[in-house]
Amino acid sequence: MHQASQTLTVVLFQFFLIIGLALPVPLLAQQPASGRLEVQVTDATTNQLTPVRVRLSRNGWAVKKLPKAAVGVMYGVWDHADGYDYQPDSSYYVAGQFSLDLPPGTYQLSLAKGPEYLEQKHQLQIEAGQVQQQNYQLKRWINMPEKGWYSADDHIHIRRSPREDSLLLTWTQAEDVHVGVMLRMGDFWEAYYPQYAWGEKGVYQKNDYLLTSGQEDPRTPELGHALGIGASDKVRFGKEYYYYDKVFDKLRELGGLGGYAHQAETFHGYRGLTLDGLRGKVDVLELLQFCASDKPLITNHYYHLLDLGIPVTAVAGSDFPWCGNDHATGPPERSARLGNVRFYTYVDGPLTYNSWKAGLAAGHTFVSNGPMLSFEVNGQLPGSKLPVSKGTTLHITAHAYGNAAQVPLQSLEIVGHGKVLGRVSISDAGQSTEHLSLTLDIPAEQGIWLAARAYGNPTQAAHTTPVYVQVDGKNFHNPATAPQYLKLSEGYLKELKKDLKNRQADPQYRAWQYRAGLERRIAETQQVIKGMKKQLR
Repeated sequence: MHQASQTLTVVLFQFFLIIGLALPVPLLAQQPASGRLEVQVTDATTNQLTPVRVRLSRNGWAVKKLPKAAVGVMYGVWDHADGYDYQPDSSYYVAGQFSLDLPPGTYQLSLAKGPEYLEQKHQLQIEAGQVQQQNYQLKRWINMPEKGWYSADDHIHIRRSPREDSLLLTWTQAEDVHVGVMLRMGDFWEAYYPQYAWGEKGVYQKNDYLLTSGQEDPRTPELGHALGIGASDKVRFGKEYYYYDKVFDKLRELGGLGGYAHQAETFHGYRGLTLDGLRGKVDVLELLQFCASDKPLITNHYYHLLDLGIPVTAVAGSDFPWCGNDHATGPPERSARLGNVRFYTYVDGPLTYNSWKAGLAAGHTFVSNGPMLSFEVNGQLPGSKLPVSKGTTLHITAHAYGNAAQVPLQSLEIVGHGKVLGRVSISDAGQSTEHLSLTLDIPAEQGIWLAARAYGNPTQAAHTTPVYVQVDGKNFHNPATAPQYLKLSEGYLKELKKDLKNRQADPQYRAWQYRAGLERRIAETQQVIKGMKKQLR
């Protein structure tokens, strides 16, 4: 009987092969080669599906199999098609659920949604022929929108048309970035990452998340990279490319704000910041970013302008897909990521494009890549001008909020005129890795700018825009440091002027072609410096 059964099996096997039909499973007695993973992710507060960043790995290596639910948008440096579904760290975005067939084995699943949510890591065992259904809830450790503060990334380089809006919004929602500013980028020759519309016409919004258009243009190696946010149109003067002030003036005319990217640290941005900042052309400065250093907070050029009595609003942006906190060259968790730094704006009422712009124009901001800040001087928010009479008590309160596992606070400082006026750390009584608080009462003897900054782990920091205290109608500049900052300003201008005398062979360096116009602007700035010196006498 056994031999007859084997003969029948062979005959049937040949028969099914000849007629092209699938073999009956009971005859083959094969085991399934894979199992199935089905995942749903909801927000613990709303119980609704929520966009999320997913990374699936096995034995430390990312699984190179993408679920159909992964949301793809073309991106890349210089507007090239370097990526689509996968992010630089091999993660991807889904709108809240996905399924995937996987070979049997042990897998690691990471779920994340920006710094306000607790990241989750799970180990999964996939069995052949079995469906594993997993439902996860993402929990917040802090809810900044409930406090009126909404996050923004001012530096995202992705081309956009109306067709991509809903997909891109899923990306920003997955990182919990409430305002994503898509930057058209330019250089001397052309522009990249086109945007289809500007101002209110370029806004795409669902609930309290929105996308808007901005620009990083002009960009030169001699003067730095300029930012434009919130204008009703793009601004570019191709034949006068090195005259940044014309761009900043036009941006303001169009209802926008202008300033400098990359903390004015790279591409000689400190020269442009000096040239335009001292003449009152600069509104914002990117204070937090991972392009120049693995330490994201660089304040020296910011404090330079502040101590000269020039108000500048602190903003921050990822410069995606260019910059990670090791310049996108290290392990996956340190690669370029949308929203890896951000700034928060206080919005009075519901979040709209115009209410956000109003909060930004008022300077009600702080920058962060983890620690959350609350800061007031006599009840006034960051960015406020506070006129007082001499001797008035300045009541300063600062709070930093963190999470022991994800954002372990280390210290909180109140800074005035660049000096630490008060500091607490986790070793002080009543302080912890999750909450640091500091209160100071000081007399208003002279004008001063006051700000708060906080630090978490070695790559986590936060800093507010200052409150500008004006005593008896006088400015908030720092008489003690202004002379040295004016001397430094003169040094930067001399550095630029020297460059203008040398015709460069490298075609990227074109400042020498604009020598006459730039020298006029340098002369104007030197006159401003002379006026400031007279005021200090």
